[in-house]
Amino acid sequence: MAVFKTRSKRKLVAEINVVPYIDVMLVLLIVFMITAPLLMQGVKVDLPQAPSVPLEETDKEPLIVSVKADGTYYIDLGNGQNEPEELANIQDKVSKVLAVQPETPVLVWGDTNVGYGVVVELMTVLQNAGAPNVGLVTEPPRSGK
Repeated sequence: MAVFKTRSKRKLVAEINVVPYIDVMLVLLIVFMITAPLLMQGVKVDLPQAPSVPLEETDKEPLIVSVKADGTYYIDLGNGQNEPEELANIQDKVSKVLAVQPETPVLVWGDTNVGYGVVVELMTVLQNAGAPNVGLVTEPPRSGK
């Protein structure tokens, strides 16, 4: 005579353990927090400080034109190459970009030590290239000054 042991059947657990997903989410959050400030490209200039209102956020990647203290112009087209450009070349490149994507915001990064006339000349060239409005980038004032 064979004796069969009865096994107690365990009920299946239909719950998802979310702890590993939370860990992954936190790691991704930290990675994005570190890389987000590095995404803003352009030529390093000493931006003036001004208590101005920020521009409205758009989904479009801005077209950044920089003016260094020595008066040289640079345009950032997202390719990572920052070579000095002539105003005629900048006007040509900006007009080509705006012909394809007319809603692209155009921003000017002007060094604090650049003369007023140099920035005005650049803004005139950008408007002639088809930019309906040009934004000037500044840094917020440092507290304690």
